[in-house]
Amino acid sequence: MKKTTIMLLIISAMTSNLIMAQQKTVQPSARGTKVTQTAGRDQLGDFAPEFARLNDDILFGEVWSRNDLLSLRDRSLVTITSLISQGITDSSLTYHLQEAKKNGITRTEIAEILTHVSFYAGWPKAWAAFRLAKEVWNDDIMGDDAKAEFARSMIFPIGEPNAAYAKYFIGNSYLAQISDAQIPFANVTFEPGCRNNWHIHKADNGGGQMLVGVAGRGWYQEEGKPAVEILPGTVIHIPANVKHWHGAAKDSWFAHLAFSVPGENTENIWLEPVTDEEYN
Repeated sequence: MKKTTIMLLIISAMTSNLIMAQQKTVQPSARGTKVTQTAGRDQLGDFAPEFARLNDDILFGEVWSRNDLLSLRDRSLVTITSLISQGITDSSLTYHLQEAKKNGITRTEIAEILTHVSFYAGWPKAWAAFRLAKEVWNDDIMGDDAKAEFARSMIFPIGEPNAAYAKYFIGNSYLAQISDAQIPFANVTFEPGCRNNWHIHKADNGGGQMLVGVAGRGWYQEEGKPAVEILPGTVIHIPANVKHWHGAAKDSWFAHLAFSVPGENTENIWLEPVTDEEYN
C-alpha cells in the first residue's frame, strides 16, 4: 500500500464516526504514555481489517502515543477542535470530550475552548458541541439545591457572588470571568427575580454591550420599549448611550455571557434600581 494511501486512511480515521465508544488503555513507554486501542478490531475487524489495524495500531498505537512530542491533553484539544470545525458533533465527539476530561481539560477550560472555536468554526457547531460537553462535565458540580441544578444545565461556570457590583443589583448574582484575552467576556448568573439597575454604556464612538443567553430565562429592556425575553442562544445587541436593564425572570434562574464592545471613552454609568412595578 502506498504511503499516500496510508496517510489518507489515517486522516480519515481521525475524524470518522467509527471512533465512538472506543476501548483503550494507556501504559508507560519510553516515549511517554502508550495508548492501546481495540475499537477498530472490535467493530470492524471482520469487515475492514486493514482499516481496523490503521485505527488501532497507527492512529492510536503510534500517533496518539507520541505524547513526548505533544501531550494527551493537547492531542484531545486538537481533536475536538478538528471534529467541531467539520460539524462532527455525534458520538465520536462525545467520546473525545470524555477523553479530554480524562486528559485534564477542566469544565472552565472546555467552555473557553468551545467559545473560542465558535468564532472560527461557526456558532451553530459550537452550540451543538456545548450540549454534549455539558453532559460530560455535569458530574463536576456537587449539590442538589436549585443553584447546583441550574449550574448543571450549562457548561459555563456560575462563578463567585458578584460582591463588587452587588449594590447595583436587586437579588443575588454571580460572576465568572471566562476570558481576559482577545475579546474579554464574563458569564453573569441571576437567581430568580434578580435584575441589575438601569444603566448606560457610554461611549464617544463605538462601545455598547452584547449579551448571549446561556441558560434559563431572562429579560432585557431599553427605556421606553417593551421588555425582550432572553432564552439560551438569544443574542442582544445593546447600543452605546442607551438606558436599559437585564435580569432573570421571576420564576427562573438565568445566565448570559456579557461582551463589552470596544469604543472611545467608554464608561458604565449605573442609575436607579428597576422598581417592582417596572419589573412586573
